Amino acid sequence: MTDSLTDLVRRAQPATLLRLFLGILLPLIVLGLIGEDVLEKERFAFETPAMLWLHGHAGGALTAFSVFMNYFGGPVVMGVVIVLLPTIFWFTRHRPQALFALLALGGAAGVQAIMKRIFQRPRPELWPRLVAETGASFPSGHSTVAAALAVLVVLLLWHTRLRWPALVLGAGYYALMALSRVVLGVHYPTDVLAGGLTSLVWVLGTYQILRGRLLPRNAGRA
Repeated sequence: MTDSLTDLVRRAQPATLLRLFLGILLPLIVLGLIGEDVLEKERFAFETPAMLWLHGHAGGALTAFSVFMNYFGGPVVMGVVIVLLPTIFWFTRHRPQALFALLALGGAAGVQAIMKRIFQRPRPELWPRLVAETGASFPSGHSTVAAALAVLVVLLLWHTRLRWPALVLGAGYYALMALSRVVLGVHYPTDVLAGGLTSLVWVLGTYQILRGRLLPRNAGRA
């Protein structure tokens, strides 16, 4: 087993090893460090002051935008996306992409639900909320699904001319979703960070498993 793993690492291309380290191993380490403190009920000293500062400086426009993102990234809209996107791929004869989208989005949503039950972190109670939220706080479900959707789109478009626009827009979408959750006071900063890391690991890991079926035949030459 060890010899096989060593041989696999030795034959892997540098780009693949870098992707595995930055996209899976490093995020897992950071996620584990955060999760350990959350399980032990440790407080992150920077979170409350940062949230109070943001709350005091968030204007009406940012607050209204955050309320919109709460509903846009909620279970109803994102539930439709999780079902609709694989369906579109399936009926347009992109079967591997349909499987990837279903496993990436549905799997990320399922993983964060399990993590919420394990960690059971209470939500912040720093000021009266504008939106009603129930359930545990860690990780942020909105941020997890937003990051999963962003990583999914980037990976599907990586071997096209749209790779960089997709990367910028995807990162921006996740960042705005994460910011909106903190602005509304329904999540701690580490909640939204954990959501992004969870999706990065899950979606990229799924991609690595399905990569041979997803890549175009001329991807290596491109």
